[in-house]
Amino acid sequence: MFSFFKKKPQEPAPAPAPQEPVTPSVTPDIPAAPVHAPAAPETENAVASSDTHDIIAVETPAAQKQSWMTRLKSGLSKTSSNLTTLFVGAKIDDDLYDELEAALLMSDAGVDATQFLLDSLKRKVKNDRLTEASQVKQALRSLLIEMLTPLQKPLVLGQYKPMVMMIAGVNGAGKTTTIGKLAKHLQAHQQSVLLAAGDTFRAAAREQLTVWGQRNNVTVIAQESGDPAAVAFDAVHSAQARNTDVVMVDTAGRLPTQLHLMEELKKIKRVITKASSSAPHEVLLVIDGNTGQNALTQVKAFDDALQLTGLVVTKLDGTAKGGVLAAIARTRPIPVYFIGVGEQIEDLQPFDASVFVDAILG
Repeated sequence: MFSFFKKKPQEPAPAPAPQEPVTPSVTPDIPAAPVHAPAAPETENAVASSDTHDIIAVETPAAQKQSWMTRLKSGLSKTSSNLTTLFVGAKIDDDLYDELEAALLMSDAGVDATQFLLDSLKRKVKNDRLTEASQVKQALRSLLIEMLTPLQKPLVLGQYKPMVMMIAGVNGAGKTTTIGKLAKHLQAHQQSVLLAAGDTFRAAAREQLTVWGQRNNVTVIAQESGDPAAVAFDAVHSAQARNTDVVMVDTAGRLPTQLHLMEELKKIKRVITKASSSAPHEVLLVIDGNTGQNALTQVKAFDDALQLTGLVVTKLDGTAKGGVLAAIARTRPIPVYFIGVGEQIEDLQPFDASVFVDAILG
């Protein structure tokens, strides 16, 4: 259920010289590395393939699996109850399909994904000559997994050093908290992390990121005021100087309709590329799982502006319906790296299509 990273076997190499421990800090106005320091040549930025991490399945304790599944089911219980009750003693007729259509639309799946699922289900019922409601439910499960599997893609580490991740999202989506959780995940996979407090519009955002940095023993590059792009630039150079594995750049929350702020996001991305020509290597959008079809609107707008490489879906623990992932899969199939169901570190886990569908269909 959970995805982890493991280094490919390598030839024994001399042990690296010990490095000075890095203590968490907030750097006001003064970058950790000189702004004029030359960026590492691109040939040095790419890491040899033998250093990349393979994704492997690792057995997770049964209790931990059950705990995660319980929390996910609880978060998606509204959609689950609407869908699963349809198949209890139901006849396979137009009434069932009508009720299923209504349930899918209520789950935020959207018109396109709902129609696609219904048409596919009717064909499968006919071709496979299904006669029992339980068989139809199982067929729906297979179709949902098939639809969502393209979104299931692990975050690959070790292709670049530093790997630069730009994190975007609207206010309230849980962006800064997600960055803190991701930092912990990366550290668990032996990655050194540096955070850039690029949300200079909201003072509390810098303070919040600083708290996460202290909690995870991660350096935070910040400025009391100034250009968010400059903070990102400083952070990349600092990571190059420190030989850090991953840089995560927090950006100011904004609505896609705030065109001047969306232009600033584009500027941040351009400036990051000036600091390291292949960066940013990941551009992630954090979306609130409770916002329904509005989440799809956000995905489209941010993808058009930044060319997203991945999504993190948060807050699937309240009134979330979950169907929006089906809409994303049909309309803008950007990988969903992680989903979150709560505030704790362990409440952010890699997206698994089968597990997600099982939580919805029971």
